[in-house]
Amino acid sequence: MSNHNGNGHYLQLPPIGERRIALRVSSAAERAIRRGHPWLFAQAIERQSHQGAPGDFAVIFDRKGRFLAVGLYDPTAPLRVRILHMGTPLTIDAAWFRARLLGAFAHRQSLMDDPQTNGYRLVHGENDGLPGLVIDRYADTCVLKLDTPAWIPHLNEVLAVLLETAVPQRIMLRLSRSVQELGDALYGLKDGVVLYGEPLRDPVIFLENGLQFEVDVRLGQKTGFFLDQRDNRARVEKLAADKRVLNVFAYTGGFSLYAARGAAREVVSLDISQPALAAAGRNFKLNQHIPAVAAASHELLLGDAFRAMEQLRDSHRKFDMVVIDPPSFASKRADVPGALGAYQRLVRLGLSVLRGGGTLVMASCSSRVTADAFFAAVHEAAVMGGRPLQEIERTFHAIDHPIGFKEGAYLKCLFAIAN
Repeated sequence: MSNHNGNGHYLQLPPIGERRIALRVSSAAERAIRRGHPWLFAQAIERQSHQGAPGDFAVIFDRKGRFLAVGLYDPTAPLRVRILHMGTPLTIDAAWFRARLLGAFAHRQSLMDDPQTNGYRLVHGENDGLPGLVIDRYADTCVLKLDTPAWIPHLNEVLAVLLETAVPQRIMLRLSRSVQELGDALYGLKDGVVLYGEPLRDPVIFLENGLQFEVDVRLGQKTGFFLDQRDNRARVEKLAADKRVLNVFAYTGGFSLYAARGAAREVVSLDISQPALAAAGRNFKLNQHIPAVAAASHELLLGDAFRAMEQLRDSHRKFDMVVIDPPSFASKRADVPGALGAYQRLVRLGLSVLRGGGTLVMASCSSRVTADAFFAAVHEAAVMGGRPLQEIERTFHAIDHPIGFKEGAYLKCLFAIAN
């Protein structure tokens, strides 16, 4: 592996197979692709011309032998092809990658032009027509996260556009768990390596709506921060004045810091991770120059969310606002009933420490749990607990996390007043 050397070469990567893999697929898969679905699973493939390597191009034909779509092939996963283009035949080359990436960047121009924010998502995978590829920006550092090894042979095309357009000082690589072993074995690429620029010595500090946050781009969850909640954090700030706020699943204190700047009297950040809470404490220190942040009392509470809320309830602590932003509880369809049950339990616990007339903020990032099912479950739990909710608003995806297909919709959040 080598850094950019000025001759247009970035990484030493294996060549992509010259021969396109030809595929015939089931009629159900054909219909889904025509509707714009970006995934083709192995069990839907009925005929295949030859085997290929991750990143080879696969051309999908319909029942009559006509071109249907082209995508990136991955023999290592049940999700066998991630579709890049559907409709009329075309060549996927450096110019195509460039145009698709520039289109994604243009969609975020308002964020890129905002002097108060330099942390945002530049590429949101399938929803930007680049399935399996995420690019997040934190100040001068860009983080590429790959959900499939099929992107590895094409990294140089991505790096070229990123360096020319976003002009980062550093580009980091993050690999999802399923890609980590393969990335190392096939290409010598490890999770958390620097693809371009100088090695990291300290956490990256970036701005979000004028607040400073540190982010661990090498080891943090996802790419290090949950950029998708930016707008909801800003909504919490507007509602927080003079309130006691409990932030459950606080991670590095995003909602907590916004509440403090919104003149909350007291903020409690609850999380099971000691390193995450330590980072939350440092994020408050980074923003002590803001009078409201300096004035707010900030308590770090280490523990399991469910048990800790039970303890807060039993000790009769009450809050004016409870923010609950749990991790995804449903990685597969079979998990959905359990996930809905967990959300309801969290709602009941949250309400048990929320004073009458207080604000509940309840979020879900499980794509398999639909918005309708989630909001219905939240309301049902509140009614069953004798604390019906008056909705303030329902929120969904921010501009840098667009939705391009049904399964791409994952984030939903309810702001409500509890009787």
